[in-house]
Amino acid sequence: MSSGAGPSRGTGGGWTRRRFVGALAGAAAITTASACAAPRADPAGTTPLPKAPADGPSASASAPSSPASASAPSSPAPASGPRPLFLGTYTSGDGGGKGIGVATYDAATGAITGGGVVTGVANPSFLAAHPDGRTLYAVAEQNAGAVTAVRLPGNEVLGSRSTGGSGPCHLSVHPSGRWLLSANYASGSVAVHPVDASGALGERTDLVTHTSPAPGPGQQGPHAHQFVTAPDGGHLLAVDLGTDTVYSYRLDESRGTLTEVSRARTRPGAGPRHLTFHPGGGYAYLANEADDTVTVCGYDPATGRLSVGEPQSTGTGSGTSYPAQLLVTPNGSYAFLANRGHNSLTRYAIEAGGARLRLLDTVPVDGDFPRHITFSPDGRLLFAANQRSSTVTVFRVDQESGELRRVGKPFASPLAVCALPL
Repeated sequence: MSSGAGPSRGTGGGWTRRRFVGALAGAAAITTASACAAPRADPAGTTPLPKAPADGPSASASAPSSPASASAPSSPAPASGPRPLFLGTYTSGDGGGKGIGVATYDAATGAITGGGVVTGVANPSFLAAHPDGRTLYAVAEQNAGAVTAVRLPGNEVLGSRSTGGSGPCHLSVHPSGRWLLSANYASGSVAVHPVDASGALGERTDLVTHTSPAPGPGQQGPHAHQFVTAPDGGHLLAVDLGTDTVYSYRLDESRGTLTEVSRARTRPGAGPRHLTFHPGGGYAYLANEADDTVTVCGYDPATGRLSVGEPQSTGTGSGTSYPAQLLVTPNGSYAFLANRGHNSLTRYAIEAGGARLRLLDTVPVDGDFPRHITFSPDGRLLFAANQRSSTVTVFRVDQESGELRRVGKPFASPLAVCALPL
């Protein structure tokens, strides 16, 4: 396997992935406490840079003022009482954590209370839960990349499996609950692992390295940053920051193998990082880290083909804001973008059934370097994990206006890079 490893960016002082990946390349692999394919030929018919969706994504203030479509699903009923909250951290950075942070949050007030740590997992920088809520999964973002399963609610580490790559930074669980998908940032590859009835992981069933197209401006190789299932359930999308490409795959659900079916190119040097779908399933929104933009993408569920629209402003001015990711409210009316350099959240209205983003404002995150944002299961709270300030900020989300109101004081958590409320 060709690793294609290489740093992608500089973000000023502090513990950045550029610094982190450089440290991985020059140090011996860290091993977790738990025990623990060759590149493919390029398929024919690589897609050229697609045109914007017909409705024309735009941030213009003259766009229609009514957000979203009436057919979008509404938020679930609010939960009550204390709920579990897991926190991803770096364990090898200055002032790092000891493993996966364990806390609780009040579903009504958003107040967070600390509760301990799950040890035995190195650099658990990204977390995901099984659809049944009984198993937690974490990457081990290290040179010898791994993914780990943790049984809930007892927080029993079930074991780890190699991802076959370096620096895994994202994972997700297929809606069937039978496959774990992970992205190796440093080696530019994506992996598939089977999930058994207990939630434990089996040996890897596939590994695909992004060997083409050539890296974008300022990149030394591919950098897979996200691997997720589209709402149709039939296609998996891998976002690669290094090649300025989103790859679409079909998953053979009987064997756990991948077949590439399409590619969507952003403009050179955009550095796509994370993709988020509208609940209607026909549109998605792409956060571009390197050129400080977002794009609206059309999505065809029948083919898995993504069509990348024109870049739009993050509303953060002339400085570099390093957009991290977008969230879309459950009713499909609003989107929020985390801006790490600007330490803010940009708020957009979603219009024309998902085809258009209209920039509304930016909201201070009351922390430094918001690396990851996520909703509570009912969509009424938004959690922002702030890496450099080692804090988690909680906002209440107004379901009608999309306005954000900070709840209490930020919660202290060492090198907080991911929050997962259940």
